[in-house]
Amino acid sequence: MPNAPTPFFWYELMTTDLDAAEAFYTAVVGWRAEPFDKAPGMPRYIVVNSAMRGVGGLMTMPEEPAKMGMPPAWIGYIYTKDIDASTQALKDAGGAVHRAPDDIPGVGRFAVVADPQGATFMFLQPNQPEQPPVPATTLGHVGWHELYTTDWKAAFDFYSSQFGWESAGEFDMGEMGIYKTFGAGPESGGGIMNKPPQIPVPVWQFYFNVDAIDAAAKRVTDNGGKVIMGPMDVPSGQWIIQCQDPQGAHFALLAPVR
Repeated sequence: MPNAPTPFFWYELMTTDLDAAEAFYTAVVGWRAEPFDKAPGMPRYIVVNSAMRGVGGLMTMPEEPAKMGMPPAWIGYIYTKDIDASTQALKDAGGAVHRAPDDIPGVGRFAVVADPQGATFMFLQPNQPEQPPVPATTLGHVGWHELYTTDWKAAFDFYSSQFGWESAGEFDMGEMGIYKTFGAGPESGGGIMNKPPQIPVPVWQFYFNVDAIDAAAKRVTDNGGKVIMGPMDVPSGQWIIQCQDPQGAHFALLAPVR
């Protein structure tokens, strides 16, 4: 187990219409977009920033996953200081490596992996020094991470043993089952639950912080997206909505109760 928890720290959208995605998310979340041009020869990449710093990136769906029928999706990166060791440890624990560690010029080394239940995420070993975390409630940043899986106990055991994530309690949601909460460091947390039938495969969902949930929901629909669930209040004292962008990628928004 790591000496300190290693959380998600970057979030990436693979989409079918990069310009439309940029316009949608800057309007809905309030991000400032800027092109990333520090890796010559790499496909076009757009960094999205909160007022404090970069949160994630937007890119066109690569040809190979597009041919395999992968829909537009957000994917999270987990930080590692040694990507080769992290990838091997994941394989030894029953995870899958979809793309072996490779270089991103000017950025670092990355790998595309999945946990033993099949939820995809990425590793990144950055070239730059590790940045300190920002407060979990910072507007534009991810305030909650949610895993829909097939075995919540096994999933938590995997992430706990691999990345040092700690239990933060459980909620019994009746017919929906147990909702397991976790901490992944001082400013990172989330929940794990068994997926409902309408979610076809295990997947991570990320909640971006906004200032007011009703106004954010209106921005989603005004800009061509859909609100799939909510607004609803949650035990943390916040409001959430789960959404779909115009290209089909799922995401969620989180706001304080006003």
